[in-house]
Amino acid sequence: MNQYIEGVHTKQLTRIPDERGFLMEILRRDDPMFRQFGQVYLSVVYPGVVKGWHYHKIQWDHFAVVKGMAKVVLYDAREGSATSGLVNEFLIGEQNPMLLIIPPEVLHGMKGIGSEPAYLINCPTEPYNHESPDEYRIDPRSSDIPYDWELQWG
Repeated sequence: MNQYIEGVHTKQLTRIPDERGFLMEILRRDDPMFRQFGQVYLSVVYPGVVKGWHYHKIQWDHFAVVKGMAKVVLYDAREGSATSGLVNEFLIGEQNPMLLIIPPEVLHGMKGIGSEPAYLINCPTEPYNHESPDEYRIDPRSSDIPYDWELQWG
């Protein structure tokens, strides 16, 4: 990937092993990309399943796949953005531990890859508002987004 969508950041995560197992820090309040704490939740995607597209108007997302592997795809549909129209694709999880920071109004989705479910931890900047969710959905097969969720052959 040559260029990240404006506002997107990544942080490679490091496992700290010992004879009992390992520890992996994901997000710290002294990280330069930390904004504020909203909540923490777990989302699981089964192999081959696509969850997406959606975006938020206020919320920043902080994704880390802690079990399995997922393809997380971002699309910048923001008018006036320097990277409008750009697609970013990230393969994250056990084989590539990474924190992915997604700014508001950037469309995103994920697909479970491999043979087991992918467990994604998100620490968004806002708590989920059940009465008025900051979540806007678009069909994953929408022709308005230049991305095909099928298996990509290099």
